[in-house]
Amino acid sequence: MIVKYNTFCVLLFLFTNSTLAQSVKGVVKDRENNLLFGATVYNSLNSKSTITNEDGTFTIATTKGENKLLISYVGYTPKVILVNENRTNLGPITLQNNSLDEVVISGTLRQVSKLKSAVQIELYTADFFRATPKASFFEAIEGVNGVRPQLNCNICNTGDIHINGQEGANTMVLIDGLPLVSGLSTVYGLSGIPQSLIQQVEVIKGPASTLYGSEAIGGVINLITKLPQNVHPFNIETYTTSWGELNVDLGAKYRLKTIQGLVGVNYFNYSNPIDDNGDGFTDLTLQRRISIFNTIKTKKNSVACRYFYEDRWGGETHWNSDYRGGDQVYGESIYTSRIEVFGKYDVSKHLFLQYSLNNHDQNSVYGTTSYNALQTIGFVQGVYSKTLKHHTLLFGATYRYTSYDDNTPATVTKDITALPGAFIQDQWQLNDSQTLLSGIRYDHNSIYGDIWTPRLNYKWASKNESTIVRLGFGTGYRVVNVFTEDHAALTGAREVIFTEAILPEKSWNLNLNWNQKLYSKYGTIFDLDLSVFKTEFSNRIFPDYETNPNQIIYSNLDGKSVTQGITFNINSISANGLKINMGATFIDSKIIQNNETQYPLLTEKISGNYKISYTIYNPKISFDLSGTVIGPMKLPLLGALDTRASHSPVINIMNLQATYSHKEFELFAGLKNIFNFKPAANSIARAFDPFDKDVEFGSNGQAIATQNNPNALTFDPSYVYYSNQGINGFLGLRYHIK
Repeated sequence: MIVKYNTFCVLLFLFTNSTLAQSVKGVVKDRENNLLFGATVYNSLNSKSTITNEDGTFTIATTKGENKLLISYVGYTPKVILVNENRTNLGPITLQNNSLDEVVISGTLRQVSKLKSAVQIELYTADFFRATPKASFFEAIEGVNGVRPQLNCNICNTGDIHINGQEGANTMVLIDGLPLVSGLSTVYGLSGIPQSLIQQVEVIKGPASTLYGSEAIGGVINLITKLPQNVHPFNIETYTTSWGELNVDLGAKYRLKTIQGLVGVNYFNYSNPIDDNGDGFTDLTLQRRISIFNTIKTKKNSVACRYFYEDRWGGETHWNSDYRGGDQVYGESIYTSRIEVFGKYDVSKHLFLQYSLNNHDQNSVYGTTSYNALQTIGFVQGVYSKTLKHHTLLFGATYRYTSYDDNTPATVTKDITALPGAFIQDQWQLNDSQTLLSGIRYDHNSIYGDIWTPRLNYKWASKNESTIVRLGFGTGYRVVNVFTEDHAALTGAREVIFTEAILPEKSWNLNLNWNQKLYSKYGTIFDLDLSVFKTEFSNRIFPDYETNPNQIIYSNLDGKSVTQGITFNINSISANGLKINMGATFIDSKIIQNNETQYPLLTEKISGNYKISYTIYNPKISFDLSGTVIGPMKLPLLGALDTRASHSPVINIMNLQATYSHKEFELFAGLKNIFNFKPAANSIARAFDPFDKDVEFGSNGQAIATQNNPNALTFDPSYVYYSNQGINGFLGLRYHIK
């Protein structure tokens, strides 16, 4: 018995030694050759793990077969290494510090690490938006939690961007920190931006008027373009969909002595009228657009310019340009021509100048309503920074010139507004873990006079910055032009009524943010982010759709508007190729006036986003499952007899994409809107009578119920809560020359 037992032990030892006793050594360092102590090394084949020593070295057991080592370290991008059982020494392994991807500028106008910023900023790289191809940045931003593109018209499919339940006009969109998307371009300026040239997108939720002035009352979205030295010599990205859409992005860089240049071209074409819901109108707006972007950079100076042209129309499927402006066939046709110039000049280490000039020319008709407008906006800003011991001071002076003219009765003469301003900001490093940021801005509007906007931000961080708490308070203001920002004022048969002279909106916001990073021994990094916010408005510009179904009545709210809620994000990245991004936002928005509480239109109660990505190697194929969930929204009805639903259903838009990568090219394909969600077929009221030829009106101007119109409706395309595009497939290619 003893002999058998000893024999068994020997055999077991020999088997174990031949299969499990092999090991491999290595050393982990960063790109600056700094040895990384405490890096985690995990072998997924045998579930063994270890950490590196003080000299960055490690030894880990391997097993017969192909061992997959997952190497991770705090603040560094995890790496996967495949090792067979015969290999004993890996030599040096270099991890890339991911802090370069965490540099932000929007919160303080200075380049700082996201972890160091006292202002809560969400950062999204270009890869984030590649999970599902989109024809414009307006559509792509839908993937960000708490940020929602809202269509304002069922026919021409224009819209704006809502942040945490705030109206789109309260969102400032910047390109390289400059306010190019404003005024008329609030509705149209987010199309045609070559997405292949976007380096990252920074999102600030809450007022940022202290640094950016008017229009930043609800939040800021800053598109940071790539530097010429950081792109391939040539790249192309193109895709087409089963609906017949074609999108092409071209990018190329060049060099002329000391000048580096970057050219980008975006072309989009959709000319296939589809009417799946059977209402006689195009489900998608037909579009032809081209956008040409060029940036030039020297040692101290960078200048960029963009030309944009778009021809879009929607309406009855048999409409053509011969019917433009007539009352025979209904159509909404918009020609947009836009020129932008913007740049930055570094005067010295502490002083830089920014400037921009944009000209927006729009020729449009909505049925028989003509809207022609020309807007020119010039902007210049000087910023000086200085560090004094524990204080980083920022001084800025700005000037904004706006010239606006249109053919509406509200603009009898050209509207010219001068807006000089100045701001000061102090970032005080109280100690290693605490930062206090304070600032105040002064603007003098040539129409409305003096405006002050202060803010205060506090940040506490743990010693290793794995836990961060931020508290922010800020005020904001907005001066509005209804016709440039509210597309509903131009469409359909509703008359626009102003009951009083419109005063600037003012707001205050309180935000509490908690961020937690967790690191597992298997190389997975978790990023947890939770925020509680409250925003209260006074002088809110209130569009009333309900008092008279044939009118939009604009006035300053005699009361207050409150938006409050909670938002959270959970992000994780694993060395095995799995990435998860999930988030949800819960919003309570209400309008209190004359002791009565109302709920705003087209404001979601719940929204959420998810994105799950997984990459396999040899061959390299990645899979992306992404989607958006939008909770019920109150919708604009035309009266008590309107049979359309008063609230939208819960919307779940799910997309799936597979990408094959090989050297210089990527091939991607997938499905959008897998569940084939489409709004109700009767979203356009009286689509069969777009000119209200069979509608009878009472003495008060309101439609009355008749045999031909039992619900007392008028033609109305403003009842819109999502795109009419159902399920569609796509196929695309990315190619670059190294």
